[in-house]
Amino acid sequence: MLEFPIRMRYLDLGVILTYLAAITWFGARFRSASASLKNYFLGGRTAPWWAISLSIISAETSTLTIVGTPALSFTGNFGFLQIVFGYLLARIVISVLLLPHYFRGDMYTAYELMRRRFGERIRKLTALIFLVTRALAEGVRVFAISIVISIVLDVPEIPSIVLIMALTLFYTFEGGMTAVIWTDVIQMCIYVTGALLSFAVLLHHIPGGWGQVVAVAAPLGKFAVFDFKFSFDMQFFSRTYTFWAGILGGCFLTTASHGTDQLIVQRLLSARNEGQSRAALLSSWVVIFFQFGLFLLIGVALFVYYRDAGLPLPAKTDRIYPEFVWQNLPPGVAGVVIAAIVAAAMANLSAALNSLTSTTIIDILKPLTGRTDEAGLMRWAKWATVAWGVVLLAIGIVARHWGSVLESGLSIASITLGLLLGVFLLGVLTKRVGEMAAAAGVLAGLAAILYVRFFTPIAWTWWVMIGTGVTYVAGYVASLFQRDAQIA
Repeated sequence: MLEFPIRMRYLDLGVILTYLAAITWFGARFRSASASLKNYFLGGRTAPWWAISLSIISAETSTLTIVGTPALSFTGNFGFLQIVFGYLLARIVISVLLLPHYFRGDMYTAYELMRRRFGERIRKLTALIFLVTRALAEGVRVFAISIVISIVLDVPEIPSIVLIMALTLFYTFEGGMTAVIWTDVIQMCIYVTGALLSFAVLLHHIPGGWGQVVAVAAPLGKFAVFDFKFSFDMQFFSRTYTFWAGILGGCFLTTASHGTDQLIVQRLLSARNEGQSRAALLSSWVVIFFQFGLFLLIGVALFVYYRDAGLPLPAKTDRIYPEFVWQNLPPGVAGVVIAAIVAAAMANLSAALNSLTSTTIIDILKPLTGRTDEAGLMRWAKWATVAWGVVLLAIGIVARHWGSVLESGLSIASITLGLLLGVFLLGVLTKRVGEMAAAAGVLAGLAAILYVRFFTPIAWTWWVMIGTGVTYVAGYVASLFQRDAQIA
């Protein structure tokens, strides 16, 4: 690999530090626009649909995509795209089933829909499931960015985590959802540009360029996307990337994450109306597909680069892409690409902080205390943001030992997202299921998915579908034995 002199690295460090300072300043400028709960949590519902669309993309991809996706195609092929096709089907389902309910009334969180349909206890239960799931999954994402920063600054991972958390926490604390959306727009544009730059430089480093990549990778099946093999045995369900796992698993995963997880629902609720929310959701898939395709291409090109040059692999495949960027891209360009990776991390982290805070205040503290004064709730919101920052920092430190960052993040979310989707579907598709039956469904779904996770080889791509199905069926069956069913 090429190694640039230390003095030339000062330019890269300057680019990265300039970016960090600029984006923190930009986000903090929205302080005056976040003086009320509606502004702090929903951006005053003034953002255009295209900005919300880009913000959804930033939340959906994050550093896990940038660091983890090239590693998947480096060691495998394009099979991950099968899940992305499931993402499209999920967006259609959300647009038809859930969005109309979210825009009936003035909602701040997804779990207010559960209060309206089932009651306060189910609202708190679903909110707590979200808080636990999102905190654990976001901790993995916090660790993912520490991989990049530790490579660049040659410092341990923990100080790297603290640095990014502190800067992101500052502008999220000050600017709320308005800062989140508009910094997402900037950061998304930066990291896509950075990926395109790095891909171009990577092809330049490979003798023969794109032609050589195709010549080497195609015979080895590196560009293979679809695996249509089907059977009913356990071996079939233990394989992560198949067409059926992608379409069904990807659909259930995204319907749950985008339709019931406050991280994305908060963005959908920030739109001016239901039509703009739907436009933001559907249009985001086009860019998502392009992004995953681009990062998978980068992974295959890195495979060819390493193979042709006879280079030893990094100890962890998650480090392959950031290490190539830092060690091989020209000074200045490397700084832009690394800043792009940091941008994705900060975009997702700021959104997570705001969504965790909104759920904590609106669905937990406000109902428990009965407090309604705007000023007091705003103070609580600010300090809840800080508290969640500390929690995510702690989880990020522990997550260093959880394996592949991309699959760890997705598998953690897959454990409980099925419970949320199952109870949401009980709410919007049935009339007879009441509060206690819905709670019974959630408990049954949790028991089923924990058994699947710890006692079977079933791949994580199936977990959300299993959790959803068991929760829905158990809740409906339980409703047949009780008399408190509510009419929606």
